Amino acid sequence: MTLINIRDLGVTLTTPLFSKLNLTISASDRIGLVAANGRGKSTLLRALAGEVDTTEGQITSARGVTIGHVTQHIPPDLMTLSFHDAVSGGLPQEQVTAESWRVDMLLDMLEVSEDIRHRPLSELSGGWQRLALLARVWIREPDVLLLDEPTNHLDLERIAVLENWLAGLPRETAIVIASHDRAFLDSVTRTTVFLRPERSQSFALPYGKARLALNEVDASEERLYQRNMKVAQQLRQQAAKLKNIGVNSGSDLLVVKTKQLKERADKLEDASRPAHRELSSGNIALANRGTHAKVLLSLDDTEVTTPDGTLLFKSGKQHIRQGDRIALLGRNGVGKSCLVTLLKAAIDDPSAAGSIRATPTLVLGYADQALNMLQTDETPLAAIIRRFDISDQQVHTLLAGAGISITMQQRPTSLLSGGQKARLGMLVLRLMAPNFYLLDEPTNHLDIDGQETLAEELTSKNTSCVLVSHDRSFIRDVANRFWLIEKRKLIEVDNPEGFFASFG
Repeated sequence: MTLINIRDLGVTLTTPLFSKLNLTISASDRIGLVAANGRGKSTLLRALAGEVDTTEGQITSARGVTIGHVTQHIPPDLMTLSFHDAVSGGLPQEQVTAESWRVDMLLDMLEVSEDIRHRPLSELSGGWQRLALLARVWIREPDVLLLDEPTNHLDLERIAVLENWLAGLPRETAIVIASHDRAFLDSVTRTTVFLRPERSQSFALPYGKARLALNEVDASEERLYQRNMKVAQQLRQQAAKLKNIGVNSGSDLLVVKTKQLKERADKLEDASRPAHRELSSGNIALANRGTHAKVLLSLDDTEVTTPDGTLLFKSGKQHIRQGDRIALLGRNGVGKSCLVTLLKAAIDDPSAAGSIRATPTLVLGYADQALNMLQTDETPLAAIIRRFDISDQQVHTLLAGAGISITMQQRPTSLLSGGQKARLGMLVLRLMAPNFYLLDEPTNHLDIDGQETLAEELTSKNTSCVLVSHDRSFIRDVANRFWLIEKRKLIEVDNPEGFFASFG
């Protein structure tokens, strides 16, 4: 049964976000939306929910279809409510009391503990807030569920719960998901839509296979483009020869023929422009200044504790060498972030490092998931000038390359999008020219292109790093060593797959 019909849909702001989108959303569909940062995913979901108008085309919904839209941001008026009350508030007012059992059943399915249920959302992590908003929307059981970046701020355990919950929804429910999480898309979707400024593409395949199919389409278009450009060049060369002959002979027929050849060349070039040649969201580049030291950090049975001194685990004897890209694996609360904090402290102040020893030539590049290196009231321009001896013109060029326009360069960093902040943070790291990176959730807010570029930078430049990430694809792409924290011990494993599979 067709629930929503999309025909020749497009949205243009200052430039086209996407265009010529044709899609039918039917009962039981599982659709993934993929696009670069700021290229229309959220806008399309809002249009499907009837919250914004489109520039061209039309959206037609079947009579009586209900739509639930889970946005990226939590409405401020919900933050003072408890998790349970925020969810029950999604019910019609007359049903809140009689149907409260449905709230409890849903929270059981999402594995929300009693403690979490009764705490205000303002006291909970971003991941729990996202789940509360999801549950609030789903409690009405809409026919179409729209999810905007649902895995943002979720750890691997919560992502697994979300995947299992989505798999258990009624078969007739249609789900449309905008996400940059490749592994999540592969797990929960069966159709992939790539939004593009020209000729958006869709494939009846999950993300990984759809990406390969899209690459084939792009490669075919590129070959056709190159052939047509050669033909257009030949037409222009013929036109130039005929023009010279026509001028010398005074032949009006040759002048007309010259004009026709030029028009054919123009039309061929316009019609052949590849759809995949779109603007980048901004460059990502890293530096690796290198060091002669083979061992960068050594841990001698380091005790990792909570701030109040409770032992979380012991490291045993461990060494981090040049070229090691170590992924820290472990469930929430086992001490991954505490270990990162200890490593940073040992590098910042070797004299107080204790059982962690850092080579004196180590230059740290550190980025936490909140990008605290960036001051929200400082402009991107000031953020670079304050740290580095670079001319204003060079800074403007670097920031523009990172996807931050001249206008945005002189506005507070708080006004940047998540993707722009992430790219600004990567630019700061690059200019520091480190030889060792500590990265805590570095792919937060990066689109798929940004994730892949960052992974390529880390691997191709043979950087050394320790990273914490909930992005399974990124871990697989980047890490060459894996430290697993469990049962109060740090052990090395050959690969992360057993840990990933442990979430079921």
